[in-house]
Amino acid sequence: MLNAAGIAKQGSDTIFSWWARYQAAKADGRDAVNGTIGALLEDDGTLAINRVVDAAIRVAPEVEISAYAPLAGLPSFLDLSKTLAFGETRTCFEELGFSFAATATPGGSGALYLAANNFLERGQSVLLRDRHWGPYNGFLRNNGIDFVTWPLLPPNGHDIHPYFAEAEFETKLEEICSVQDKVMVWLNDPAHNPTGLSMGDEGRAACLSSFVTSAINNEEIGHTLLIDSAYSLYADEPHAWGETILEAVESGMPWPENFLICVAISLSKSHTIYGLRTGALVSIHPEKEVIDRLDTVMSVTGRQTWSAAPRVAQYCVSEMHSSEEGGKAWGQERDRLKQLLDVRRSNLKAECERLNVPLNPTMDGFFAWIESDDPTAVAESCAQMDVYLVPLTGGVRIGLCALSAGDMTKVAEALANALG
Repeated sequence: MLNAAGIAKQGSDTIFSWWARYQAAKADGRDAVNGTIGALLEDDGTLAINRVVDAAIRVAPEVEISAYAPLAGLPSFLDLSKTLAFGETRTCFEELGFSFAATATPGGSGALYLAANNFLERGQSVLLRDRHWGPYNGFLRNNGIDFVTWPLLPPNGHDIHPYFAEAEFETKLEEICSVQDKVMVWLNDPAHNPTGLSMGDEGRAACLSSFVTSAINNEEIGHTLLIDSAYSLYADEPHAWGETILEAVESGMPWPENFLICVAISLSKSHTIYGLRTGALVSIHPEKEVIDRLDTVMSVTGRQTWSAAPRVAQYCVSEMHSSEEGGKAWGQERDRLKQLLDVRRSNLKAECERLNVPLNPTMDGFFAWIESDDPTAVAESCAQMDVYLVPLTGGVRIGLCALSAGDMTKVAEALANALG
């Protein structure tokens, strides 16, 4: 009774299956450590919760819990989402005449779905880095979209931009433009999942320049750059892309009509409300007509997919941020949680350096990464030492978000043993 797409769906989620293995080891009384799950935990293993957000949710009026939200989202939340996406640069863009579209979604995943459903034709391919969050593949496949990749890091020692493979990116753009009438790039930065890499000022500027140049040289081909900012508010430069784009515009970068930038935001991580499924897709363009059309398209897509995104977090978070006191209190708690990650990352880097474990560049966010041609073998070896990590395509993800600061010696020793 299943159609072809249904028949192709099989297997269990890799991340959750390895989390289950950790839980089983812990239940057996083993001294196991958890580097699997992509949720931020306190050092004692309990879920880390931003208490300011939690307090705001718990005093929500009954109607804000039970009522539908408008199809596009609550106006106050849509306004907030533009600031969460672009930070202080939002005002500068508005003063320059730019407009923003915003649609509320069920988490960052909903924002990705909106993009996959509307910016490419079925049978076309999106451009991803070769190390990316695995569920991207499912969002794309369910919309009839394929993908091609370019390297996360420049190969062969090429270091003009150490965290952006510029030549390979431009080659892939040219290839796509030769066979498609639309181009879309999904770029999870800063605080990349699964590596913790952030591209840096030079890498972002080079990436933006390459994409705009492609749009100018291929004026009949739509170019959409989607920034997945799921972890960006835990980065040292949380609105780095807004700053890079603004600097380029103020320096005279042309903005062709066929060029669009979108930002997928998620409150799951930044506000620790994973289960309330709240996010947004925010777009920027100098033409208001483009933005108005996007507002309509995305709202209709949401209506035809999930109806309306959940209301309660939209209301509570926008109310909390509407006051200087509420926004400051949230920021202080967010800073506390970021410090947990910073200490864990620093400890892991130090231990890996001590043991000559070749940890990939990792700067921000929830994760770190080890490249491997046989990631399952590495993860299985680590599991023999009661260290549970996640094998993914091309390497092993280390969930700093779930580990404690004191676990890093054990993690580094398990990796050193697994890598020989």
